[in-house]
Amino acid sequence: MYQRSTIAGIELPDAHNRDNYSISDLSEEFGVTARALRFYEDEGLIAPQRQGLARIYSRRDRARLAWILRGKRVGFSLQEIREMIDLYDADEDHEAQRRVTMAKCQARIDLLNNQKADIDAAIAELASFVESISKP
Repeated sequence: MYQRSTIAGIELPDAHNRDNYSISDLSEEFGVTARALRFYEDEGLIAPQRQGLARIYSRRDRARLAWILRGKRVGFSLQEIREMIDLYDADEDHEAQRRVTMAKCQARIDLLNNQKADIDAAIAELASFVESISKP
């Protein structure tokens, strides 16, 4: 069975150093359905080649899929993910992608911290309320 290889959450090329992947290869490796991969293709986020009816995914598709799934995991919209991954090809040093991604990540961190503070306040208020009504 395939074992994922990551550094700081970034997917690395697989142990077999393949250039191409089938839909079942990526589905199994990333724990997603073939339907999800077809959806990302329909959305223009990945672009596998075709051999007859078979989809053949490249290393680039695999890397983009890792970005997509990481972005979804932390709450980015598909449009935000598209903006970040499409910037990869914008310049050789990937500076625009790095800058935009850092700004979006920091904004997301700030939003999540605010939500966490709101949740903590709601928990404290509920705990206080429960304590006040539990006394006879």
